[in-house]
Amino acid sequence: MIKFIVPCLMACPLMLGACANMSDGPDAVSDAAPQSATAALVASDGSPRGIARAVASSDGLRITIEGENLSPGSHGAHVHMTGACTPPDFASAGGHWNPTGRQHGRNNPQGMHLGDLPNLMIGTDGRGMIEITVPGAQITGDANALLDQDGAALVIHAGPDDMVTDPSGNSGGRIACGVFAAS
Repeated sequence: MIKFIVPCLMACPLMLGACANMSDGPDAVSDAAPQSATAALVASDGSPRGIARAVASSDGLRITIEGENLSPGSHGAHVHMTGACTPPDFASAGGHWNPTGRQHGRNNPQGMHLGDLPNLMIGTDGRGMIEITVPGAQITGDANALLDQDGAALVIHAGPDDMVTDPSGNSGGRIACGVFAAS
């Protein structure tokens, strides 16, 4: 009996120490700033239209959009400044995400908004994907944060963005929207 108790007593401090360390792990993870955000894209009727992901990288945010169930052709895709997607027109998402106060358009000499992304090309199967890095942007923080007090949304437009015209590139109505949430 003593042979059994002595090893158990010796192991108890080790087990208690391990338990104490385990309690630090999850708290440390939950206190860390999120390194990614995801937005489920939906049409005004709530049907799925794809997903957008933003991942922190050393040179900014890497944004990936995977569109589905969209009409073939070119569609403007932008990060909008407010994390709200109220149908039918998604106007609740506000204007383009523009914390630097620039004009619209990747080809505008006075542009561009941080939310100005390349056009999303959709094939005849209703699917398409783009991936871009937005330099100087971040998920959270003091400057150029995607997840600021009112959040952000990803909006897909009915037509192509002309990459010049301020404020929205003449890209037409908002046909899909998703609110970014930390992931």
